[in-house]
Amino acid sequence: MASLKIPANVPLPEEDSEQLHKAFKGWGTNEGMIISILAHRNAAQRSLIRAVYAANYNKNLLNELDKELSGDFERAVMLWALEPVERDANLAKESTKMFTKNNWVLVEIACTRPALEFFKAKQAYQARYKTSLEEDVAYHTSGDIRKLLVPLVSTFRYDGNADEVNMKLASSEAKTLHKKITEKAYTDEDLIRILTTRSKAQIMATLNHFKDKFGSSINKYLKEDSEDEYVQLLKTTIKCLTYPEKYYEKVLRRAINKVGTDEWALTRVVTTRAEVDMERIKEEYLRRNSVPLDRAIANDTSGDYKDMLLALLGHDHS
Repeated sequence: MASLKIPANVPLPEEDSEQLHKAFKGWGTNEGMIISILAHRNAAQRSLIRAVYAANYNKNLLNELDKELSGDFERAVMLWALEPVERDANLAKESTKMFTKNNWVLVEIACTRPALEFFKAKQAYQARYKTSLEEDVAYHTSGDIRKLLVPLVSTFRYDGNADEVNMKLASSEAKTLHKKITEKAYTDEDLIRILTTRSKAQIMATLNHFKDKFGSSINKYLKEDSEDEYVQLLKTTIKCLTYPEKYYEKVLRRAINKVGTDEWALTRVVTTRAEVDMERIKEEYLRRNSVPLDRAIANDTSGDYKDMLLALLGHDHS
């Protein structure tokens, strides 16, 4: 369900590296060339380009991009050029820093990535920052939020599939969740344990039981307390584990409809989902807003930044 358009005949990484090297030379940077190459290569191809560029020119491609580009366009290209697990490590680090603290991004990374990918992102985090993600999350959070986030980023969740669901367990845990939520015991350890350790398929079965048995989805039950940051994070956790495309549609809608676009969120979602489930997110966006996502982004952004995002959505401006 990726939106990325990759040419039928992809040039060799040596050719791409040479073209990028040329794009950096001379009086001005050739931004169009950078977009035409990087925004049309998958993660494995981009990784090869970086390796070949380093071997042939004795320079780090990321450093060159950093030197040559600026603003929102630079951020989009830099995030995109990273390996997916490096990118997640980078976003997670940014999210634990005091001034850019963003617990939603931590929930997003922990809950929408396959277990092995998230584990590799945590390894990349340790290699880069010489500390563990768990350690930083525990240090930068407190109280109820720490109670939820630390187990969420610590778990190696079994990916599982629908055939392996334990229906009896789903039924009994749906009752447990209902009991805790009607008592407003949102920080109860059983509630947190179920959401932070069960496979996504198991959680989906539990939440389906919940809806069938109690007449409404779990997030509807949480609605009345949704001003509370902890409850919002709880709802985000549930949405990211079960319907990530609905979660991302909402992030994009808010980013675009804000007074002054939230480029930080827009760039993050497009660069992290272009190779994953962007087609599903686009369908959800159109369903909710009656406007195609690429048109909404084109109306709200400009220049090279706009061209880069549209290319990643599979809609080149040309």
